[in-house]
Amino acid sequence: MSSAPSVLLLIPAYNEEHRIEPVLREYAAYFRAHHAGRFQLVVVLNGCRDNTLGVVNRVATEFPEISALNFPAPIGKGGALIEGLRLAPNTDLIGYVDADGATPPGAFHELARRCAAGEADCMIGSRWLPGSVLVQSQTRLRRFVSRCFHLIVEWLFWLGIKDTQCPAKVMRRGAAEKIHGALRIADLAFDVNLLVALRRADFTVCEVPVEWADKLGSKVTANLWRSALVMFLSVVRLRLVYSPFYRLLAPLRPLETWVYLTLLRAPAPRPGSESKLG
Repeated sequence: MSSAPSVLLLIPAYNEEHRIEPVLREYAAYFRAHHAGRFQLVVVLNGCRDNTLGVVNRVATEFPEISALNFPAPIGKGGALIEGLRLAPNTDLIGYVDADGATPPGAFHELARRCAAGEADCMIGSRWLPGSVLVQSQTRLRRFVSRCFHLIVEWLFWLGIKDTQCPAKVMRRGAAEKIHGALRIADLAFDVNLLVALRRADFTVCEVPVEWADKLGSKVTANLWRSALVMFLSVVRLRLVYSPFYRLLAPLRPLETWVYLTLLRAPAPRPGSESKLG
């Protein structure tokens, strides 16, 4: 019987019918060839209006390790990952990458291997550490916005992490289970929420260089300024969540939901569990 850990990979997807099939095939074939333990790949569909589900189901007939969780209503990338992380009790390691294939299977496997070896409770890839391999870099504008966001996150939370937003993270089952109730950011700032929750729960996080390639068709690049505004508001909100004043703001939460859904056209923050805030 194999002693290799079981690995569950989550891929959040929103209207990815034209990009996701080669990514699914590449990951499934790679892990069949290079990982002795059980491997599962779960695509979490977030309000898709195209045939992403049909594509996933078609590939799953060839690779049974692939399956889908379909949420017809838009719940955001963060919301999709929060739902997917509910599957943590079924595996030893659980992680996620984006649907565009920016993180190759070998890079994700290396994070899983190092996490299983005990280097940290959570291993995260970084595009900003020496040794990172950037096959294709982001545009200058997106790099500038990314670094501004990094400075805001560091000022608010002092994480000491160079790249909170890299879509390549793996964590142990116990860590994912313990912090799940503290995950409440449904938009692209979810990664900050995850890392803050891990640190506050005294789990170790290790950032390592990663191989990564910017892909054409990025939804973040296409809506850069709106995405940046939503993420800024969400990390400020997260800072308030961990402050003594948060409960005093409860009467304003219906207004907050309206702002996210109506003005920003973004998924509203989820309620989370107050007992998990630490």
